[in-house]
Amino acid sequence: MAMDSPELHSAPAVSPSAFLALHRSACWRACLLVACVLLVYAPVLSHLARQWWDEPDYSHGFLVPLFSAYVLWRRREILRQVAQSPATRPSWTGMAILCASLCVLFAGSLGAELFLQRISLLGVIVGLVVWCWGWPMVRAAIFPIALLLLMIPLPGVIYYQLVFPLQIMASRLATSILQAINLFPVLREGNVLVLSSTRLEVAEACSGLRSLLSLLTIAAIYAYLAEENNLVRWTLCLLVFPIAVLGNASRVVFAAISAEMAGASAVEGWAHFLSGLFLFFFSTLLLLLCHGLINGALRRFASRRRPA
Repeated sequence: MAMDSPELHSAPAVSPSAFLALHRSACWRACLLVACVLLVYAPVLSHLARQWWDEPDYSHGFLVPLFSAYVLWRRREILRQVAQSPATRPSWTGMAILCASLCVLFAGSLGAELFLQRISLLGVIVGLVVWCWGWPMVRAAIFPIALLLLMIPLPGVIYYQLVFPLQIMASRLATSILQAINLFPVLREGNVLVLSSTRLEVAEACSGLRSLLSLLTIAAIYAYLAEENNLVRWTLCLLVFPIAVLGNASRVVFAAISAEMAGASAVEGWAHFLSGLFLFFFSTLLLLLCHGLINGALRRFASRRRPA
């Protein structure tokens, strides 16, 4: 007696057109959700834009979302491949991240805490991407999303914890430089430089923290455009901190020499503004110099390891 072989049933394969239609629907859903997010975050974004406009130290915030959008456009082919990959699937984890971020927005609104309201926007963006496409899309777009952190001003509790140490560091380094060149006697009392004819205070605005944030933004953009080695990119971003401290100390040295030679009026008004511009350009040139030195060292190291 013959036995019939069992019949195997395989799941129907998804056609390419159905697969693309699925992702088109995800794109439309994402666009609708983005419109809703913009409507919810309209007061937060308008206040943030006003702060960028009113405070020159945070004016780099206008550049950050534009450059983030440019990076996404530049990587559009990679993002399209990730979106069409079978491994890319929507995840309900994104809905949990979205709800948690909206709770942070609500808590920030109740406590009038601007930083919480603004940082929740990044959580909403990550939640939407995970919900519509999954974690592979987040990994593919991690740099432009993380770059948005630089457009958010530091909260006051962190800002004032960093300002005073930077003031002391700048005044101490400036005093050491002035004593080394020995043009005139100088003493330091905390963040105040005592000169023979006047006293020069390293105020909060001169701590270098705000210029550090702007320089960090420039460094991140420059490293992405001019360098392909991720280790060198991270090194350039980390070098911003000592460069900002050195540049700010140089500004204090220049101000002390100007005040001693021409009086206190030489470091006020336009002179103070121009010295800030000089500091930023000097720090940027120093960053470019460091990049050239790093690349030169890497080339020499590679040539030594190359077999003869």
